[in-house]
Amino acid sequence: MTTETERKANVGVVGLAAMGASLARNLAHHGNRVAVYNRTYQRTETFMKEHGDEGVLIPSQTVKEFVESLSVPRTAIIMVKAGAPTDQVINELAEYMEQGDIIVDGGNAYFEDTIRREKAMAERGIHFVGMGVSGGEEGALNGPSMMPGGSDWSWETLKPILESIAAKAPDGTPCVAHIGPNGAGHFVKMVHNGIEYADMQLIAESYDLMRRGLGMDPQQIGDVFAAWNKTELDSYLVEITAEVLRKRDEKTGKPIVDMIVDHAGMKGTGTWTVQTALSLAVPVTGIAEAVFARGLSDQTALREQAQKENFKAPEAALHMDGAEAETFIELIREALYASKIVAYAQGFNEIAQAGQKYGWDIDMAQVARIWRAGCIIRAKFLNRISDAFESGSADISLLFAPYFKEALENCEEAWRKVIATATMHGIPTPVFSSSLAYFDGLRSKRLPAALIQGQRDLFGAHTYQRVDEPGAFHTLWAEPDQKEIKISD
Repeated sequence: MTTETERKANVGVVGLAAMGASLARNLAHHGNRVAVYNRTYQRTETFMKEHGDEGVLIPSQTVKEFVESLSVPRTAIIMVKAGAPTDQVINELAEYMEQGDIIVDGGNAYFEDTIRREKAMAERGIHFVGMGVSGGEEGALNGPSMMPGGSDWSWETLKPILESIAAKAPDGTPCVAHIGPNGAGHFVKMVHNGIEYADMQLIAESYDLMRRGLGMDPQQIGDVFAAWNKTELDSYLVEITAEVLRKRDEKTGKPIVDMIVDHAGMKGTGTWTVQTALSLAVPVTGIAEAVFARGLSDQTALREQAQKENFKAPEAALHMDGAEAETFIELIREALYASKIVAYAQGFNEIAQAGQKYGWDIDMAQVARIWRAGCIIRAKFLNRISDAFESGSADISLLFAPYFKEALENCEEAWRKVIATATMHGIPTPVFSSSLAYFDGLRSKRLPAALIQGQRDLFGAHTYQRVDEPGAFHTLWAEPDQKEIKISD
């Protein structure tokens, strides 16, 4: 005889747009009994009509009915638009939920909002989990990478559910792990997206160098990326780049990339990554330049006026062919790899700094492991990254781990040649260039910041420190003798 508990759902999904619908189907495909609810019941009806036979799916018309269809402890995953709509759904669910129940926000929420929500729900005895979900609609359906935060207790309940639907790494490990308390999960997902911005821009800069510099057509460049995907650059983004460049427009027969307006959109996570890095005083130069590059692509009127100004510019064509062109393509590949390493290193540095500030004990090796499949930045070299953190050699910076240190040293000459060539021919490479500048700055024994601090002391009495004596000092710049005084020990 079937009990009431057995008739109820062990997990529910609120929001049946593309991501929510795909996640609900994935849950059902893996033996979960899934309650589904959407604010507009018509969408629920459509979902059930199209997918109701794919597993045990229990529809509800109201929030109350939805909550009542869940077994205790109730687990509801929210997949709705970030911001006010998320707060509204959380509050509606909380009205009917009880102590010990779990609300999971699977959207791209800002981590500070997650911290706030977790605190508010904790006061009502409800566990709130901010969970990053990466992989897009396809990943949600076939296996995403997931980064849940929240309490240890909630993870014990969620673990079997999430592991059942997560992407599986090549070694069979589910790409999901408990990241840490309150906003830790959404923070890691935010940085994941920031790294994604940098990675995509680096690929675009590589494409631009081959297109404008070497005069190659999209099909030829697509073939190059397909070949690169068999090297240490093996990754989802390099793989799909080849696919996009080989695609032809059905209407015109031209490469589809030539028919797409050159404006790259943003949904906010890249910007949040940079803004948060600034507040933490962590340089994420590659990610920042990638965000700014997207911003520049949107400055249509400004760019059109620049064309009208007819600025003098060097010829973009490099006039290379044959073996010389092949050599330069290899230089681009090496520059791409070096810059990619820097982007990941900067992202992990930001995670580490946030962990210290917010009290999150984040396992960096584990983060790298759950990014190996399902997520947008999945790449072969994430195995190297997880190994580096596991061994402790990347604890200060990924760049200091032996494998990556050697890779940077091997790529450095190519990196410099590519950026110098691009600069001389007027082809912008903001992330290539900023990544190299970061590397050069990081390894410089002495930076010109001493001059800046001297300037700050002169115009604002901000004080400075000396290299030969502890304490804070100030020079009386306005006095005739400009005497230095010690302000504090």
